[in-house]
Amino acid sequence: MTYKYERVMIFIDGSNVYHSLRAHFGKKNIDIGKFCQKLLGRRQLVRTYYYNAQVGQKEEPERYKRQRNFLDSVAAIPYTELRLGRLVYNNWPNTPPYEKGVDIQLATDMITHSFKGNYDVAILVAGDNDFVGALQAVKDNGKNVEVALFGKERTSMQLRNVADKIITVDGRLLRNCWK
Repeated sequence: MTYKYERVMIFIDGSNVYHSLRAHFGKKNIDIGKFCQKLLGRRQLVRTYYYNAQVGQKEEPERYKRQRNFLDSVAAIPYTELRLGRLVYNNWPNTPPYEKGVDIQLATDMITHSFKGNYDVAILVAGDNDFVGALQAVKDNGKNVEVALFGKERTSMQLRNVADKIITVDGRLLRNCWK
């Protein structure tokens, strides 16, 4: 049961959203603001946190420009914070880069805001088992946790088990969310 007066914070793993949209829908041009409104429903939004790793400007200049435009559009959404980790390039371009600092920042923010009493419900948009401990800590602090997941076959059973509620991100939910 959801209540209009519930204060909600949304925590989005941007890389997970990007790859999940590509894998499940064959496109990635989502309007994050509209997507968050769908997740929120009639409840009160406190803040959305969007996490990603910034592409290297010198390593991938074209991709950097495209990502920068997208990140600027996310940062312009009211009540949204952009949190950026970094991509580590070792042996580029033979080896793809990897994210550094994104998941830990998301988990830290979710737990910190929980203990500060800044929200009643946390909505996590991610599919990574690494967040199970953070979600349990939030629940242990008396908060509710919802997890928005893209499809069943690629999502963590551990996340499903720890969540109070699962939000299935499908074509119906994403209707009118595309740019």
